Amino acid sequence: MSDMNVNRILAQMRAMSLEAGSPVQEEGPADFSALLKQSIDSVNDTQQAAGKMAAAFETGEANVSLAEVMVATQKASVSFQAMLQVRNKLVEAYQDVMNMPM
Repeated sequence: MSDMNVNRILAQMRAMSLEAGSPVQEEGPADFSALLKQSIDSVNDTQQAAGKMAAAFETGEANVSLAEVMVATQKASVSFQAMLQVRNKLVEAYQDVMNMPM
């Protein structure tokens, strides 16, 4: 892998780190539904980008390397698994609340 590709991947990782640390809203408390929608949209965008990159690699485009495709695919997989775990915890919490005696 060339130094340019490594630097580009590191820059993307830094940008994602900064994005993850930034609040959804700068005024007042974060709205849970907006935060959840933003997270789902981010996972969807990551999966769409990985799919497009894989398709570009499969068609033989010269500007897409196997390493970039593998990193994008793993990033999409990890983000989806994290979202799935959050969903499972939300469902579990909902079920706990619904099963509380009145």
